Amino acid sequence: MAETEEDMRRQPLLADCSQQPAYNPSLITRLYVGHFLARWGARMWEFSVGLYMINVWPDSLLLAAAYGVVESASTALFGSIVGQLVDRLTYIQVLRLWLLTQNLSFIVAGVTVTTLLVCAGLRLSGFATFVSLIILTNISGAVGVLSTLAGTILVEREWVIVISNGQPPEVLTEMNSVIRRIDLICKLFAPVVTGFIISFVSLAASAVALALWNIISVWLQYWLLSSVYNGIPALSENSERRKARFAENDPLESSSISPETESLLSHLRSDSALGEHNWKQKLIECLTKIPCIDAWTVYLQQDVVLPGIALALLYFTVLSFGTLMTAALEWNGIPAYVIGIARGISATVGIAATLLYPPLHSRISTLRTGLWSIWIQWSFLLVCVASVWVQNSHISAWMLMGGVAASRLGLWMFDLSVMQQMQDHVPDSDRCIVGGVQNSLQSVLDLLTYVMGFWEVNDLVIFGGDTSSYTL
Repeated sequence: MAETEEDMRRQPLLADCSQQPAYNPSLITRLYVGHFLARWGARMWEFSVGLYMINVWPDSLLLAAAYGVVESASTALFGSIVGQLVDRLTYIQVLRLWLLTQNLSFIVAGVTVTTLLVCAGLRLSGFATFVSLIILTNISGAVGVLSTLAGTILVEREWVIVISNGQPPEVLTEMNSVIRRIDLICKLFAPVVTGFIISFVSLAASAVALALWNIISVWLQYWLLSSVYNGIPALSENSERRKARFAENDPLESSSISPETESLLSHLRSDSALGEHNWKQKLIECLTKIPCIDAWTVYLQQDVVLPGIALALLYFTVLSFGTLMTAALEWNGIPAYVIGIARGISATVGIAATLLYPPLHSRISTLRTGLWSIWIQWSFLLVCVASVWVQNSHISAWMLMGGVAASRLGLWMFDLSVMQQMQDHVPDSDRCIVGGVQNSLQSVLDLLTYVMGFWEVNDLVIFGGDTSSYTL
């Protein structure tokens, strides 16, 4: 069989295969378990927050849409900076910062939501306190999501690549699939468990469970992931190389002013005597001091920028079990446990995609796998389009949930294809930055979705629409 393009690119790594030690399988298992514990808490919050917000302010998607805007905007604005921060810090510093801020943020969010739910009349009796708790909940959730992004970049963009370096190409493909499978398993079971707690105990109980989970699990997460770092020499060696690279070239001063920007600045300086370009020179010099500008410059120079943009465009939709769709389904009378089960089925289809991706990738290459995957997704989404013309709101909701769930087969294979293209083509020095910008771009498109949802709900409320029959 002819070598694939990915095999040829990784040939130098294979040449050193005999020098790469076979790591203890228990260390890889610890990596997976630690990642599972971190993702479980994040998925609990992701599912629950829409239900919390719609119950805090009944009969309105206003708070749910507002939270979605805050979360997406924070990642859109600060995602690239998070990527640069991960790139500049050592692995162990990122690990500590990630676990501390993520778990502390979700603990605070769980406490504030519990207070809002227990003190149901706070909106009328103490509006200032009510608003303060809502703001604190939004900030805590946003910080938690940014912390989760740092952990995702660390594990998926760095550790997995470093660990698989010097191994056959199939090792990286398999590790990518397992990491994504873990995330989807959490997406499967966390909503189901949380949905049953909400339906058969109470919303407040689920918020308390969220806070307790993060209090208890953070210590185990740190022990598992730090033991992986200490047990795999390649991780500490690569971390030291990163540290040495930034010690030689201080990133705060010259990290990422691109050659194109330097050339433009030089040209403007040469013409500064004329006076007409002075304002342009000052403007560009100011812009280059903004970290996110340099990060976006690095991203746009990559060969994989178009696949990255294609993946980001998929976030410009309400056809996912996100905050808006979850809140709107409950608004239409779908019980929380049914939404949790539907979301779990969606994740099961996604898990199937992670199992199908490795053999498919080995036969038709990364590029062709991505192309086939995106067409599979769009084919199933036609069911969601058809649900718009169904008069019965419950049947329409079931068609919507079914079409979205089935489309995850193509979506997650496409996601894996794009991620592996980035791993293969992005230089080591740019991986974290590109990962941060990619998430920022995805959040920009996700933010536009929440803005449209906010606008639609606002129209319904302002102009007296029938919100009881509102569907996405």
